[in-house]
This record gives sequence, C-alpha cells and structure tokens, in this order.
Amino acid sequence: MSDFDSVDYFTDQSLIPDPYPYFDYLRDQCPVLPGGPAGVIAITGHQEALTVYRDAAMSSANAVVGPFAPLPFTPEGDDITELLDEHRGAIPMAEHVVTMDAEQHWRTRGLLGTLLTPKRLSENEEFMWKLADQQLDTFLADGRVEFMSGYAKPFSTLVIADLLGVPVDDHEDFRRALGGQIVGELDGTLAHNPLEWLEQRFTDYVAERRASPGSDVLTQLALARYPDGSTPKVEEVVKLATFLFAAGQDTTTKLLSAGVRNLAERPELQAELRGDRKLIPLFLEETLRLESPVKSHFRLARTTTTIGECPVAAGATVMLLPGASNRDPRKFDNPNEFQLDRRNSREHVAFGRGAHSCPGAPLARTEGRISMNRILDRMADIRIDESVHGTTGKRSYRYEPTFIMRGLSELHIEFGSAT
Repeated sequence: MSDFDSVDYFTDQSLIPDPYPYFDYLRDQCPVLPGGPAGVIAITGHQEALTVYRDAAMSSANAVVGPFAPLPFTPEGDDITELLDEHRGAIPMAEHVVTMDAEQHWRTRGLLGTLLTPKRLSENEEFMWKLADQQLDTFLADGRVEFMSGYAKPFSTLVIADLLGVPVDDHEDFRRALGGQIVGELDGTLAHNPLEWLEQRFTDYVAERRASPGSDVLTQLALARYPDGSTPKVEEVVKLATFLFAAGQDTTTKLLSAGVRNLAERPELQAELRGDRKLIPLFLEETLRLESPVKSHFRLARTTTTIGECPVAAGATVMLLPGASNRDPRKFDNPNEFQLDRRNSREHVAFGRGAHSCPGAPLARTEGRISMNRILDRMADIRIDESVHGTTGKRSYRYEPTFIMRGLSELHIEFGSAT
C-alpha cells in the first residue's frame, strides 16, 4: 500500500505486518504532525520524542487510552492542570502508575525501591539461568518449537513471578494461566482481563503477608512504604504489582521473539554471536531499536507548549510512536537495516525516557542476555520453519493485531543440538 491518506492507523489491519512505511509517510509530512490519526499530534521524530518524554507540560493521564476516552471536562485556556487534577479519577486506568504524574507517580514508583534492590535482582538473575535451561529442556529433543509458547511466554512469566516473590508452589498456576500454554482452558474472565486474575492473586498475597509477615519477598512488597514513610493501601500495592507483572511479561516476550527471529533469519549474525558473546548486549539494543515492543502510547498537554517548532495547545493529545522515532533517518543511518556495530543503537526510545522510562528495562535486558546465551549454547543452526512461515523471500509472519504493541503472534523455528 502506498496511498496512506485514507488509512485509519487504529483500525486498518493492512498496517499490522509492516507499519514502518506508514510511519515514514507521517514523518515525511512533519516529525510533529498536527491532525494525525483521530486528531492526535503524531510524533515520529527521535529528538521530538525526547522532548515530549522530558517535558513537564506533558501529562501521562491518557497514556493508555489516548483519544478513545474523551476528557471528562472541557479544556479551557493555556493551563488545564487544575481541571485535570479534579477529574483525573474519571479517566480510565487512572489507578495505574503508567498514568500518574509528578508527586503521585514519584510516590508510587518509589515503592519499587524496596523490592528492586541489588540483592533481589542478583537472586532473580540466578533464577533466570536455571529457568532458561529448564524451559529449553521441554522441547530441545524435538528439534523444533513454536518459540512464543514454548519459551518466551513461560520464561518471562516465571521470571517476573520470581522477582515479585510468588511462591514456587504457585509458579505452575501462573505459567498455565499467563504463559500461553493452555489458552483453550482459560475462563472468560482471564481471557478478557488477565489483570483481574493477577489482581485477585496479589490481593490475597498482600493481605496474607500484612496479617502474618514472614521473611519472603512478598512480605517486603506487602510492607513497603512510600518514600515519606506512609503505608499504601492494599489495592495500591496490588495495582503496582499487577501492572508491572503484565507489562514486564509482554515487552520481554516481544524482545525475545524478535531476537530469535533475527538469529534464525541471519546465519552470519548467529555465527558472529556464537563466536563472541560480548556482542549479545549490542544485538539486543539493535533488536529493540528495529522492532520496538511498544508501538504507540500517548500524552496530554497540561499547558500550551511547543514541540520542535509546532505549537501544542493545552488539552491536546500527543501520540508517541517509538517504532517510528527509532527509525528516524536524522538520528540513525540506514535506519531500516539491522547493524550489529551501530554506534548509537542504545539511544533508541523503545523503553521511553524521562520520569516514565520503563522501570523494568534492566530486567528485560538481563532476560534477553541470559536467554540468548543459553539458546546459543544449546541450539545449533537455528532457522525459520519454512513449512509454517514460507521460504526466504516469501516469508509470512503474523503479528498481534493491535496499535498498542508490536510483536509476533507466533514464531516457528527448527534447530539442531549444540550439546
């Protein structure tokens, strides 16, 4: 498709397999484009995205819902801060950290400091090495696997379950419910709202640990205090834990599958990484740049401001497109090419920037590093299963049909044994 004038970015399924020509089309008009899809201001430039992420005038109140939930008030004047504060609770997802601003966001995110300590992260990394082998053991003898359900989803699910202190005896419940293994058995509630299932589990955990504290990680989470020393409500702790669980699982799954696809499509790259494992972090950064897990998210202008040379009125909705910003040719040479030796690949915005930069970014990078190491250790000649995805030059991949996230629905690979 080359005529994008009539395309509805939010609903047109023709953009799902490859949205990047459309992103180029938007950027060619202007990297800050007023009157974009659904009337938003579309950000496709890299520097312009950094400006938005770091601008205190930009609220995250509509980060998830964007233009699809009308503001519960009529913006007036050049500063809607008071109106926004008064009506914030009426905006969907207002209870989650991703939509919070300023003091409220700082307080809620501060709870993570009691959990994501160097000691806890080190313990979680030890768990990852063991888990990677355990998950690989479930399919290595077959010589083929659907990688999403066979490794990426269950691995990322159990990593974050361990980080948050979910008891080992409950890991199987989490893997079965959230690891993509038994979709056919999911009940209606879980199928439509997995956060509801998570919230119930963590509500039980937090309430139990507050009533009978122990020495486990869940007790640390349950008894965590805000930076000012006050105690959060149970539901506030639960909302933070469940959102981190869901968001961390989803983005990591997409990173792992994009990385393995790169390995399987590029034998020379696979050989290079086998020969020098120190290149794996660079490989992951370039994978994140080229295939950003988050496709679009939003900001609300609290005050009249300027992005680049474009005036932005208070009350305007701004749409950030990390996948577009990460392929801005003004920032990245030959942006559509995978370059392992790209000097500035880590300057991507796949994890956002500023106050709302992804708190799980270090975790995702660690999961990627460990997984790629063990996959290369134990799998030889990783290649795309052509019986499913087609031959070279005629590949066919299915992606999740959403404008929010960018990720494969499935990835079938074949391989030999390296051990």
